Amino acid sequence: MGDEADPEPAVNISGGADGGGTATTFDPATADTRAELVVDRLGERYWQKTYGGQDAFECLVRTILSQNTSDVASQPAHDALLERYDGPETDLAAALADAERSRLAETIQSAGLYNQKSEVIQVAADWVLERWGSAAAFDAFVRESDPAEVRQTLLSVSGVGPKTADCVLLFAGGRNGVFPVDTHVHRIYRRLGIAPADADHEGVREVLERDVPAEKCGFGHTASIQFGREFCTARKPACLEGPEACPMADVCDQVGVYPETGDVVDPADAPEAADEEP
Repeated sequence: MGDEADPEPAVNISGGADGGGTATTFDPATADTRAELVVDRLGERYWQKTYGGQDAFECLVRTILSQNTSDVASQPAHDALLERYDGPETDLAAALADAERSRLAETIQSAGLYNQKSEVIQVAADWVLERWGSAAAFDAFVRESDPAEVRQTLLSVSGVGPKTADCVLLFAGGRNGVFPVDTHVHRIYRRLGIAPADADHEGVREVLERDVPAEKCGFGHTASIQFGREFCTARKPACLEGPEACPMADVCDQVGVYPETGDVVDPADAPEAADEEP
């Protein structure tokens, strides 16, 4: 999540109207699982898109920049980085590997944690060049290789976690069945009661990729983020105002949310979650 003083954008840059992807359609008439029903409703409310086609190394860099911050903070850093280091005849991985670290850090300052992120970006750039020789060859690997192999390979890089790897698979590789789990997704599906209250990010991902059809996982991820920003916020979810305030009220278990008292806790800390433990 970003700093509380840093407002979120009106649309989800990574998946909204300005965030790429190809408009698609689906039939929401019959959902086999509650998770699919939620994703269907979110798709109708926000967007249904098929993702893929972004440059893999640029997508990797962009996702690193987005870690622990909001799109409204990371987008200017991404734009400034491309303006300074990319070009029609430039290999972005080579340019960033050769960049002077303090200058790179200054370029991405708006994304926060800029010293740490500049180091991770350069480690990733060196890794791409050492293993594939160019950003273009890395892009081909992401698009053409087995998704499980791509994911495991990305996770071997220092500073690249599951959400970053999955975003590269989704937005660059265009792989169906990939449902990246960020802070919003992790909170929402445990609060709904769809994933176990104490599930970690990987546990939530396993539930969603099992229960949501592969072709719906991509827009499910981006639409869930938007729902988390507008309705199911961390501290003041809309349901505190009453069931009519949230479009998912009728399918939500409200794990850790107590409208009668106004209290909100992490689902893992909810008393009802503890009661369900064996």
